[in-house]
Amino acid sequence: MKKIEAIIRKTKFEEVKDALLAADIEWFSYYDVRGVGKARQGRIYRGVVYDTSVIERTLVSIIVRDKNVERTVEAIQKAAYTGEIGDGRIFIINVEDAIRIRTGDRGDTALYNAEQEK
Repeated sequence: MKKIEAIIRKTKFEEVKDALLAADIEWFSYYDVRGVGKARQGRIYRGVVYDTSVIERTLVSIIVRDKNVERTVEAIQKAAYTGEIGDGRIFIINVEDAIRIRTGDRGDTALYNAEQEK
């Protein structure tokens, strides 16, 4: 199992969500996050200087079975791409175990409903 975390532009979230659903990734979490990038400039609005080095993004967090890693990464990468600086990052992290609280299922079977695959 892998945990995939993607930091993407807020404006690309709906496209990424649709791409994940099209790739049969039906469950994920997302969070509004802020980060600091390389850009260090101030914007002036009505005579007040605002720091624009803090960047607002969306963090998408998904746990998938090993067989779904590449399709998930490809869906995110294609949907989040603009070709400009600041498109984001994708991180792939090993997950040791997962436990479904309701049934006690462990491992890969905790991530999906086996009944639905029959």
